[in-house]
Amino acid sequence: MPDKDKIYSLELMYRNSPMPFVIKSMEEIDRALGGIADQPHRHNYYTIVWPVTATGRHIVDFKEYAIQPNHIFFVSPGQVHQIITDPNPTGYVLLFTPEFLEKNSIRNDFITNLKLFKKSDETPPLPVTDKMADQLRIFADQMVSAFQLQNDMFLEIIGAYLKLFLIECNNHCSLSPGSNLQNIEVSKTLVKNFKEAVEINYAQNHQVQYYAEALNVTPNYLNNVIKTSMNISAKEFIQNKLILEAKRMVVFTEKSAKEIGFEIGFDDPSHFSKFFKSNTGQSLQEFKDSLTL
Repeated sequence: MPDKDKIYSLELMYRNSPMPFVIKSMEEIDRALGGIADQPHRHNYYTIVWPVTATGRHIVDFKEYAIQPNHIFFVSPGQVHQIITDPNPTGYVLLFTPEFLEKNSIRNDFITNLKLFKKSDETPPLPVTDKMADQLRIFADQMVSAFQLQNDMFLEIIGAYLKLFLIECNNHCSLSPGSNLQNIEVSKTLVKNFKEAVEINYAQNHQVQYYAEALNVTPNYLNNVIKTSMNISAKEFIQNKLILEAKRMVVFTEKSAKEIGFEIGFDDPSHFSKFFKSNTGQSLQEFKDSLTL
């Protein structure tokens, strides 16, 4: 099991030289770990994992994804993840703090508006075409060079190339041309605001009605937009967030089932137990016992 409530920080990982940005090869990380898979953990920074030839498994918030060449993962601060690679992986790993973005004039809403970093829903990797990989490799290699040389203003250089890297990736998440742009923008804003509202209020408010009123739309309209955008209902999104937070607490705290239920807004322990089992097919204790961490 991982250390309870352990959240890795860049300062902790690189004590001799605290850095708000780090770029390493997957080969370096594999050597440092001695070929042993890392433990499930959380970061207080953003992580980008770009396997070039690596294969294996990447578990993000208890969902498992295949690691395949040229499929890029984007992990947000606070997400639980574990990388298990086959021998001799190659690729890039980029780590950077929210403060690094701010210092390099990359506004918080730039990251928020990207379709790359998510907090509680599905986080599948972004497939990369050969042409796109060639362009991204230029940006990544420039960041590697600047990070290794550490000349004057090297962090500013890295910041510029990081922004280009993110924009290039985000462009390949865009909706197809020919869609109604006005409707797309309205829906995109509503989805973004709904996700942010759930992130802040999930423990206090479980009802779609509450979020619809807060966003000045009807519950039916909110549900239709969320379902069209995410292929799940607004209610399912809220429930998924509650289940995810409960699972995170199982892994990273010593709280009892009653305490976990209370933390996410269930006053009645039996109601929480039924809710968890009906949504996962397991009791909380069965989920805990199933973890091979």
